[in-house]
Amino acid sequence: MSRLLALIHKEFLALLKDPKSRFVIIGPPIVQLLVFGYAATFDVTDVPLAVYNESPGEASRDLVARFDGSRNFHRVATITHLDEIAPLVDSRKALVVLHIGPTFTRDLHRDGRTDVQVILDGRDSNTALITLGYARRIVNDFNTEWASDRGLTAAPARLEVRSWFNPNQQSRWFIVPGIVGILTLVVTMLVTALSVAREREQGTFDQLLVTPYRPWEILVGKATPGFIIGVAEATIIIAAAVFWFRVPFVGSLLTLYVGVVLFVLAAIGVGLMISSLAVTQQQALLGAFLFLVPAIILSGFSTPIANMPPAVQTITYVNPLRYFLIVLRGTFLEGASFRLLVDQFWPMALIATVTLNSAAWLFRRRMY
Repeated sequence: MSRLLALIHKEFLALLKDPKSRFVIIGPPIVQLLVFGYAATFDVTDVPLAVYNESPGEASRDLVARFDGSRNFHRVATITHLDEIAPLVDSRKALVVLHIGPTFTRDLHRDGRTDVQVILDGRDSNTALITLGYARRIVNDFNTEWASDRGLTAAPARLEVRSWFNPNQQSRWFIVPGIVGILTLVVTMLVTALSVAREREQGTFDQLLVTPYRPWEILVGKATPGFIIGVAEATIIIAAAVFWFRVPFVGSLLTLYVGVVLFVLAAIGVGLMISSLAVTQQQALLGAFLFLVPAIILSGFSTPIANMPPAVQTITYVNPLRYFLIVLRGTFLEGASFRLLVDQFWPMALIATVTLNSAAWLFRRRMY
C-alpha cells in the first residue's frame, strides 16, 4: 500500500507541475461553465402529447382534432382517468397533457367561454416554452373560428398552464445540471488519457517498468488521480449550480454521488484505454476529443435522443454520459430516488467494468 500511495503521489506531482495539465484541470471548466450557463439555448422539433378529454361535445372533439392534426404534436396516449397523468409525465412518455374538463362544450354554448388546461413537463424549460407557444396558437385558432361562427367578441377558451418540475420554465435549470456531466467527462478524460502517454513521451515509462510495481498497481496509480480530480470537479460544478446559478436540488446527495462515482469510473476506463494506445500526448488528446465530441452530441444534452434515427439511438447505449444526464436532471429537478435510477446506474457500472478491464489488458499488452 505504501508504494501504491507513493505512485499516486508521483502522479499528482506530474499533473500539477505540468502547466498544460494545470490549465486543462482549471481553465476550460470555468470558461465552459460560464458560457453554457449563461448563453446556451436549444430548439425542439417534436412533442409527445397525451389527451384527457372529459367532454363529450363537438367543441372538445374539434379542439382535440386540431392538436392531432398539428405537425408539432403526436399523440402517444389517450387518458381516461386523472391518475394516469402523473406517470406519463414522470416517465417522459408525454411532454404535454391536454386536459379538457367535462363541462367544456356546455360552458361554450351557455356562457360563450370556458377553460382548457395544458400540463407541461418543465424539466426541459426550452421544450416547455416552445410547446406552450404551439398550444397557444392552436387554441387561438380555435377561438377565432368559434367566435367568428357565432358572432362573439371575447375569446371563448382560456388556456391555463401548469409546468411541472420547473414552474418558471427557466432554461438554466435544464442546461446547468447537464454541464456537470459534460465538464466532468472532459476533465476526467483528458487527465487519464494523458497519463501513460506523458510517461512515454518524456521517456520515464521505461523507468516505471523496471520498478517492482505490478501492472495492476501502475494502472491503479494512473487511475486514482483522475478519479479524485473527476469527483472533485463534479462537486465544484454541482456547488456552483446550486449556489451560484440557483438551480434547485430536491433529490438525495447519496443517490447523485453514486451516479458521479460510476460515471467517473466509466470515463477513467475510456481515458486509460486511449492512453494505453497513444504514444504521444498529442495522440492522446486527439483520441480523447475523438470520443468526447460524439459522446456529448449523442448524450441527449442538446438534441433529444428520441428524435435521433433508430441506428443512432442504438449507439447511444454505450455512451455513459447518456445515463449520467438522466441521473443529474432526475436528482436535481425531480427528486428521483435511488430505486428509480437503478436503470441508469447499472449500464454505467457495466461500461466502467468493460473499459477498465480492457484498459488493463491493453496496458499489460503494451508493457511486454
